[in-house]
Amino acid sequence: MTAEPLPGVEIWRGGVNTWDCDEMGHMNVRHYVVRAMEGLIGMAAELGLANAFSPHANATLLVKEHHIRFLREAHAGAPLTMLGGVIEMGETDAKILQLLIHPASGELAATFQTTVVHATPREGQPFPWPQVARDRAQALKVEVPEKARARSIDLSPFTPTASLDRADQLNLPRIGLGGLLPSDCDVYGRMRAEQFIGRVSDGIGAFIHPFRDVVVEHAEHKPARMGGAVLEYRIAYLAWPRAGDRVDIRSGLMSTDARTMRVVHWMLDPATGEPWGASEAVAITFDLDARKVVPVTDAARAALAKHEVEGLAL
Repeated sequence: MTAEPLPGVEIWRGGVNTWDCDEMGHMNVRHYVVRAMEGLIGMAAELGLANAFSPHANATLLVKEHHIRFLREAHAGAPLTMLGGVIEMGETDAKILQLLIHPASGELAATFQTTVVHATPREGQPFPWPQVARDRAQALKVEVPEKARARSIDLSPFTPTASLDRADQLNLPRIGLGGLLPSDCDVYGRMRAEQFIGRVSDGIGAFIHPFRDVVVEHAEHKPARMGGAVLEYRIAYLAWPRAGDRVDIRSGLMSTDARTMRVVHWMLDPATGEPWGASEAVAITFDLDARKVVPVTDAARAALAKHEVEGLAL
């Protein structure tokens, strides 16, 4: 059965390297964001801003949010392609659709709704889109397919609650701590976007493994090997650290349901206590042999409830 045609123009094509994959046997979340950022370069070119990410650009696209749905695993050696289009464009901002596709089957590997602002490259100050971008945006207009729409995460505007003081008040455990190297930053000196989701991925194991143990302990059919995967993510980039800045990542369990755990991650500045970013993720316990979700039984939910952090939000 042929998959339905997907909207957009091709903005990236490549594949999955062995070193892009993690202990779950599939491409790690950080590399999805790497590909989304490469695709954004292509999308900028389609909008008439071919040099938007070059060192001497007069304008760039600064990412403010990513909404990501992870739909089908991508394994080492798999070819991938990406389509892009414009969902909507404001005076200085826009929402971009990016669809990462398995070209052999036409199935979606992941989808991105990427919110960007047209900004000065070094200061990051928003300013109006040029007319050429507005004209091209009309030609690149797309509707968001059902599978790319938010399913379990609210994408409404929010007021950030993240801070170091708040993290300490809520007793949120630290899952990551470090500093940014020059290689972690883009040509304008700002942290590359994949650093947030990547550093969360690096530190998540020790935090969430005990919760997965609870799920497996109460499961009707216990997997021989278990791991984890993320189904949906919202990342808000609130400020951009630079080389030499430090990051402190705190995480907490918001809630559970019959299939998923909802987790919030805050990336904080240890020097000021202010947030660099905040994210919400919908995660599952994953049977590594069956390659499917391990359900969360009522008994497991009751056991996990005592770990949920009341009042935790983006």
